[in-house]
Amino acid sequence: MDEQITEQQLNAAGHLTIGGCDALDLAQEYGTPLVVYDVQQIRQQIRAFKRVFEENNVDYAVSYASKAFAAVAMYQVVAAEGGHTDVVSGGELYTAIKAGFPMANVSFHGNNKSRAELEMAVEHHVGTIMIDNFHEIDLLAAVLEEQNATTDVMLRITPGISAHTNKYIQTGQVDSKFGFDLQSGQADEALAKVLANSRMKMKGLHAHIGSQIFELAGFEGVAKKLVEVAAHWQEKFGYQAQVINVGGGFGIRYVKDDHPLAPEEFVDAIIKAIKKQVAQTGLAMPAIWIEPGRSIAGPAGYNLYTVGSRKDVPGLKPYVTVDGGMGDNIRPALYEAQYETVLARNPRTKTVEHVRLAGKYCESGDILSQDQALPATKPGDVLAMLDTGAYGYSMASNYNRNPRPAVVFAENGKAQVVIKRETFEDLIHLDEPYQQ
Repeated sequence: MDEQITEQQLNAAGHLTIGGCDALDLAQEYGTPLVVYDVQQIRQQIRAFKRVFEENNVDYAVSYASKAFAAVAMYQVVAAEGGHTDVVSGGELYTAIKAGFPMANVSFHGNNKSRAELEMAVEHHVGTIMIDNFHEIDLLAAVLEEQNATTDVMLRITPGISAHTNKYIQTGQVDSKFGFDLQSGQADEALAKVLANSRMKMKGLHAHIGSQIFELAGFEGVAKKLVEVAAHWQEKFGYQAQVINVGGGFGIRYVKDDHPLAPEEFVDAIIKAIKKQVAQTGLAMPAIWIEPGRSIAGPAGYNLYTVGSRKDVPGLKPYVTVDGGMGDNIRPALYEAQYETVLARNPRTKTVEHVRLAGKYCESGDILSQDQALPATKPGDVLAMLDTGAYGYSMASNYNRNPRPAVVFAENGKAQVVIKRETFEDLIHLDEPYQQ
């Protein structure tokens, strides 16, 4: 029995429901593997973040980190809830544009933006360009001059804070590939260059210490550090930061051993830490921005799979294989990420065995779970993997020439395909024959 599934998520037949829709019906209608989002859960988390800021009476922006999951439909939902968004590529920006997302509420991140991407951002009046390095300052200056334009910018700094998380998703340590180093004086030098350019309007400073973080200390530390830097910049350069952007990284529950705070509790602590430090330094209170991605998209997502083959070897944990795998969720193979999976027709039934949940890809590392407790299963059963909404579809691939799954949004008992399932024809539509 999975404690993450509540009675409210079961229908009269005892089946798992997602957004009020029967998971078995979704699998039957749209096929598997299938990615399903509970849209109300997305909305509720954005609202919870906004509520914390309003209760603390501070100016703010809740900027959805769309690398967690980017699609026209997702940008539309975020915009409808009054959220901002951040993008990290021309492709994400293009998708946001096509979704009609207000460009004033878009921040453009990335440690190696191309000239074409910066031209696109300036042309479409992206609200804020997050500058990551000296090369970008020069490149953006040239683009602004060419287009006779101005733009708001913020500087990303590396605060020297190492969050307790997987090394591949730490971003705030001194040797990170992202941002301007504080200790060496690079951040000061970058600020001086930006302030000297009349086409760049310096809005504030930004840091991001990592992802899937459970402890408050890292967030409180980066909040304090950013205020200290803002105070230093005001004293040295006479520059007053309008915005302090603490990024995201708020951890979520994937398995029973995960015990994170509610995402909004992290934010409440950040706000209080910034207020305290601002009061001590005598700065004017800046707006506070956050960039949650996983905490908005992750818990709202489910991957539905159909059980296929089984391999039993005496004395060893059996393999149960499903029709998806590392092509639609690379995180277990890449990060050793863990998830919980339930039987969709009876998710709270008693488990009877521990299995290795394997994918269909021709790769030994294609194991979705090394130790998954399940009830008895048979070919054709539908399994639901929980909390897959972040960095699943967004990191999906066509490995082994497998089409990527469809994505469905479910809300108030109604379901809609928001990304179509790829076909074999889609796999070759960019191929060109070799003329031998």
